[in-house]
Amino acid sequence: MSAYFSAKTFKFLRGLARHNEREWFHAHKPEYEAHLRQPYQQLLIDLQPALASISMHFRADPKTVGGSLYRIHRDTRYAHDKAPYKTWQGAKLYHERSRQVEAPSFRVHIQDGRSFVGAGLWHPETAIQRKVRQFIFDNPAGWQRAAHAPEFRARYTLESNDMLVRVPAGFPKDFAHADDLRHRNFAVTRVLDDAEVTGSNLLNILEHDLAALSPLMDYLCAALDLEF
Repeated sequence: MSAYFSAKTFKFLRGLARHNEREWFHAHKPEYEAHLRQPYQQLLIDLQPALASISMHFRADPKTVGGSLYRIHRDTRYAHDKAPYKTWQGAKLYHERSRQVEAPSFRVHIQDGRSFVGAGLWHPETAIQRKVRQFIFDNPAGWQRAAHAPEFRARYTLESNDMLVRVPAGFPKDFAHADDLRHRNFAVTRVLDDAEVTGSNLLNILEHDLAALSPLMDYLCAALDLEF
């Protein structure tokens, strides 16, 4: 199996980080297409069968617009940083109902030295956070299996960058997973080193990750009354 990405992928992203301006991007757009966007689209096509075997309700959509790939262009309307482009390329393997309701997703993120694969809910609305916390409180054994199985935690890190200072009101401080209730994001990630990203085994690696992440996604879908 041939590789999707190469050293040229990261060379382009490093160059974009140094020259984050429209003139440079347009001059190097053929490199973006050849070494980042087009191979990413092929990766999404190749991931869809494995994703469908896990859940028929998630999509790895290669469409250039409105698919799984995030736009390389940044929304700078309200940002202090007016750099026009992201210095990474990401994809969201999304739930079929995600355009109607908030839903968990699988993520693949390609960035020089900072790539990762992950799954879960990133920056959900307050009402969604409350719903997930209540579900964890009502179903702690399922949460233990989905998020704290030893093999799972050895491979994935529960995101903890954005947490409440204390256990939310209405939940006992001695609850077995009280610290997890403090999370605003219910997501896990695993670092992908550059050799994994550019290697010929990337598809198999990501297929393994999708399967390993599926119990957490199943649990979060149940918490939000979504099909899995």
